[in-house]
Amino acid sequence: MLISVTRRSLLAPVAALAVLSLSACSSRLSSPETLFGLIQPYQIDVVQGNVVTQEIMAQIQPGLGRTQVREILGSPLLADPFHADRWDYVFTIRRQGVPPQQRRVTVFFKNDVVERFDADVLPSEHEFVAAIDKPTDLKKPPANLSDAQIAALPVPAKVDEVRKAPQGAARDYPPLETGR
Repeated sequence: MLISVTRRSLLAPVAALAVLSLSACSSRLSSPETLFGLIQPYQIDVVQGNVVTQEIMAQIQPGLGRTQVREILGSPLLADPFHADRWDYVFTIRRQGVPPQQRRVTVFFKNDVVERFDADVLPSEHEFVAAIDKPTDLKKPPANLSDAQIAALPVPAKVDEVRKAPQGAARDYPPLETGR
């Protein structure tokens, strides 16, 4: 009798603790992006599907065969056996600090040649790279440096000046190819 009373007295606090811990999952303080509203955990970059840009899509024309489409766009993300005359290309990217992107391209075949295609608004290659690139401000020095320390920082060589260096200039590293 004493054992059953002890179990009952322990059961109520354990059940209350379980309910409170489960209700904390839906709290406004914790969200998928932050932990208790204070710490933001690292999120891995997720890239899925085929990148299709305006330049790539310009190569797809009615009359191309399935093999030619596969060579240009790659393997479709979705080739449904119930819709054998349709290939779906979906591209998604999720990176921390950059808005998520999703684009779709659907190619319709008739007698194993492209009949038509539907596509979301596709970016050019330059626009795509600019959209996924994280903006970085490398020119700004750390905030805790004094003016004298900032003035003493080395000025990095400009990329154009490095590229314009003469071909016969002395190197600080060994050649990649050995003389035979």
